[in-house]
Amino acid sequence: MTKYLTCTFTIFFAAVVISLADDKATVLANEKAAWQAFKDKNAEAFQKVVDKDIRVVGEEGVNNMAKELADMKRWDLKSFSFSDVDSFSDEPDVIVITYKATLQGTIDGKDISGDYQCGSVWKKEGANWLGIFHSSAKAAPPAAK
Repeated sequence: MTKYLTCTFTIFFAAVVISLADDKATVLANEKAAWQAFKDKNAEAFQKVVDKDIRVVGEEGVNNMAKELADMKRWDLKSFSFSDVDSFSDEPDVIVITYKATLQGTIDGKDISGDYQCGSVWKKEGANWLGIFHSSAKAAPPAAK
């Protein structure tokens, strides 16, 4: 009986780990899709991966969906890439992702290129993972040695 319970718990745990890995991959893909939609100024694609009640914290303050969609028109994002990606989850329907984004672009003609420290919170709504919170801050230049 003990071997049976051990085997059952092992299989269950393995299934949870595999599911969480799949969910984290989906969330990372959705994070990139949100950035790509913003870059392409594609409001419809952005709204497919981001919750209608999103909150975004940045240099200009706290944005909701309407403000994000308005700001999308002001941005000219040429390129972006992610590195140092990490994620965790304490709940089956919430994943937090952190990463460094390197981007080239402008806002209202002002250069904003550089490295940014970013974090997002994703919540599973039915079968879909939606971004509910995002924050970014321009990374400080490396300290002089």
